[in-house]
Formats: sequence, structure tokens, C-alpha cells
Amino acid sequence: MAGTDSTQPTLAQTSKTGGPAIILVKPQLGENIGMVTRAMLNNGLTELRLVKPRDGWPNPAAEASAAGAIEVLEKAQVFETTEEAIADLHKVYATTARTRDMTKPVAVPHYAAKEMRAFDQSGQKVGVLFGPEKAGLHNDDVVLADTVISVPLNPKFSSLNLAQAVLLIAYEWFQQGANVPNEELLLGSSPLATKDELLNFYKRLEAALDESGFLWPPEKRPNMVRNLRNIFQRAHLTDQEVNTLHGVVKTLQLGPRVQKPKKQQK
Repeated sequence: MAGTDSTQPTLAQTSKTGGPAIILVKPQLGENIGMVTRAMLNNGLTELRLVKPRDGWPNPAAEASAAGAIEVLEKAQVFETTEEAIADLHKVYATTARTRDMTKPVAVPHYAAKEMRAFDQSGQKVGVLFGPEKAGLHNDDVVLADTVISVPLNPKFSSLNLAQAVLLIAYEWFQQGANVPNEELLLGSSPLATKDELLNFYKRLEAALDESGFLWPPEKRPNMVRNLRNIFQRAHLTDQEVNTLHGVVKTLQLGPRVQKPKKQQK
């Protein structure tokens, strides 16, 4: 799904701390790191921390797959250990798809993101740990976290690639601060038709249908009219669309203006 407009403002910028730091522990492929930065910037996050990346840093392969999220790559910090990467944080979350033999709160992404927002608004800095692509976080890393984030997915196949996992958590964070309607109707240059315009069209259509004999028998006419009006009511017609429908009714009443060519006999 493409779409980038650098002139647009970034949504959900109500963070007091800059949002959660995304911490990749021993990431293996530069390409995956680049895709992570893209997922981060999609959701307004820019703080990337790398713990002992396998192929070193900087990595040209990361830039190639970042798809423009260069500002995240350029600010990425590299640490030798997970302990060093989380030293300045107040709250740490660990993402894992596997059950662990330890007592620790486990939250779904939506709830964790809501909690992160609360911590952020109180000035507490938050970070989220993501493990290596092959095996995920080691227990020694998980034990450093306050809470585990577990994504409720198909139990037979719940493994996510690194960028997918980051995108999922970052998206939930972003949604907690985005003031976006659940649904909206894009009208373009034509406004919605007024009720008067709609009623005028309904009357014209119903008169034409009476004339054609469609609204018959009389005892069924009221229910048929209500059904027809409901169809058009659900369509959220614009004034231009109502004008077009007037033209349709008028043409059907007048009959064809252009004669169809006769088929040639063989």
C-alpha cells in the first residue's frame, strides 16, 4: 500500500518523550533493519536502538530497504549489550511468541500501547525489545522487561518476521494518539444532496413508476415506495448524483433518442 506526502504533518505527535524506543537485539540482516525503520516512521517513531547487530553498523543493505526512512537510520544507536540499551528507560516491554517459564505480566498489543501512552504522558521513557529473526529474544533479555507483549494469532502459526512485529506494536502505539474518525465520506467537489433535493427526486421517480405501472397493486405501493427510498437513502447521494438520476428518469420517460442500427441480413 503506497502513499507518501512529505508536506503532510505527522499525526499522533502528542508524545512527551518521543515515543517508545524500538530495540532490536542482535538483528541479523541489514534488510530487516531497514524494513523496521520504515514500519517505525509509518507510525511516527524515530528512535531505533541496535544491540550488537550481526553484520555490523552502518549497513548499506538497511538503507536500501528503508524506503526513505533515512532519518531513523541516521539516528540509530548501537549498544554492546541489552542492559546498556535499556539503561535510561523507565519501562521496558519484551515481544515474544513463545511461552516462558517465568512469572511476568503479559499484555496484548492494544493494551500495552495504551499503557505505554500513560507512561509517556507522565514523562516515563519506554522501550520495546525485539529479538533476532531466527529465534527471538533470549530469556536473559526477557527477564529485563517489566511486561511481555504477546500477539494473539493463530496458535499453529504465530511467528512474525521482525518488521511485521515492529509494525504491529508501532501501529497500536500510533492509534492511541491519532485523532482520526473511524469512517468518513469523501465527497470531492460535490456536497451531499439536501433532503429537499432528495424528496423532489423521489416524487419524480415515483410518478414515473406510477405511470409505467411498476407501483402496482395499490395496496403494496406504500411499502414499495419505502423500500425504494431506503435504497437511495443508504447511498448518501450528492447533489450532482441526484441531478444525474433526474436525467436517467427523464430519458427513460422520453424513450431512446438515438435509433439503434438495424442488423444486416446475411
